[in-house]
Amino acid sequence: MNVHSNDQLNLRGLVNEAKSTYEIPASAFEGERIKKGLRNADGTGVIAGVTGIGLVHGYVIDEGEKTPIDGKLYYRGYDVEEIVEYYAYCQRYGYEECSYLLLMGKLPTEVELSHFDEILNFYRRLPSRFAEDVILKAPSRNIMSKMTASVLALASFDDRADDCSFENVLMQSISLIARIPIIAAMAYAVKRHKFYNESLTLHFPRAGYSTSENFLRVARPDKMFTAEEAMLLDLCLILHAEHGGGNNSTFACRVLSSTGTDTYSAIAGALGSLKGPRHGGANIKVIEMLDDLKSNVRDYKDEDEIADYLRKIVAKEAYDKSGLIYGMGHAVYTKSDPRAIILKHYAETMANERGYSDDFNILQTIEKLAPGILAARASANAKAASQICANVDMYSGTVFRMLGIPSDMFTPLFAISRVSGWCAHRLEEIVTSKKIIRPGYKSYGDIQQYIPLDKR
Repeated sequence: MNVHSNDQLNLRGLVNEAKSTYEIPASAFEGERIKKGLRNADGTGVIAGVTGIGLVHGYVIDEGEKTPIDGKLYYRGYDVEEIVEYYAYCQRYGYEECSYLLLMGKLPTEVELSHFDEILNFYRRLPSRFAEDVILKAPSRNIMSKMTASVLALASFDDRADDCSFENVLMQSISLIARIPIIAAMAYAVKRHKFYNESLTLHFPRAGYSTSENFLRVARPDKMFTAEEAMLLDLCLILHAEHGGGNNSTFACRVLSSTGTDTYSAIAGALGSLKGPRHGGANIKVIEMLDDLKSNVRDYKDEDEIADYLRKIVAKEAYDKSGLIYGMGHAVYTKSDPRAIILKHYAETMANERGYSDDFNILQTIEKLAPGILAARASANAKAASQICANVDMYSGTVFRMLGIPSDMFTPLFAISRVSGWCAHRLEEIVTSKKIIRPGYKSYGDIQQYIPLDKR
């Protein structure tokens, strides 16, 4: 049955009647005990657990008041800024080492990292006939949907799919870190062929290549890329690899893991969470907003013109009429998002070389002007609005665009990176929690007596 044939099935009345039963008034959520969105009144997240994997630090509570500080991101206690600086100084790829750090809880020696790379190389080759039977036979317009289906399908190729012992989950985790980038790249090649009538050639990953190199090799028809491109993509993967246990997709993974379900189901659930535009799709909205601005502002260097455009956005008169300036604000970071600062710093040179300097300058102008504009609109809450900073999505979309990556691959690349963090949190949940995550919900509505069918 075609689920979109509502008119043929005369579902309009059924839908309208059903929808009304799900409406709950805002007053029902009043009261200190209900934390809508699992957020406290001051915007901080409800503490739901403890983790030693990642630390996202964006404010301190001083005498009961939320005080902004420069944002910091730590992987297993190591400052991401220091990690990135070291890789840049040595001119080497770092995502694999970060994956090892997140999974194993320590920085690897050269021998340990070499062994880890060997395991990744082994698992990058997909199971026999997987590409033909899973990716080729059921192409999807949405790469995230295809990645989710493919991860679930991998369970059929794993004789120990439901074995949740630590040893087995660790090896499944490493295999997913290796395979998800290849699945995403192949799914994109199949999409180009099926829906855009492009020639289809599926490339195999190359032993000895990093994750970023292999993604570019498999995703591009000619397999060609520069070291500069692969290094910049590697940086993006590092910055998105982990972001604490409270972000929606990681929490979804932990919720699923707490039930005792298998690794493939838990990671598929995290993929489904990340697919949502409120989570993984924000960088696409930044790019769309940027393009809309360029169509409606005559002089990109005129800050007054850009400010007028931003005011129209906030007033719900421009772009998508949502009132949101995309790329601004974060649930934890207040004064600055370290990922945005790092990405902006390392990507600026390529922007100038590849003709994207106007785009980068516009984004920096938005970052500069938006807090004041949002504060002016917030009136009573002007102080909170003025503490809004640019987040990593402000610049990541433009970086992907510079690398020739289409917008429908932005969120898949986020997933390729974050699978390391997801798997580490799954392992931590299995070892430390031992209890199913089950929050409470307040019931709404009256108790009613059942009415027989012939009397309704």
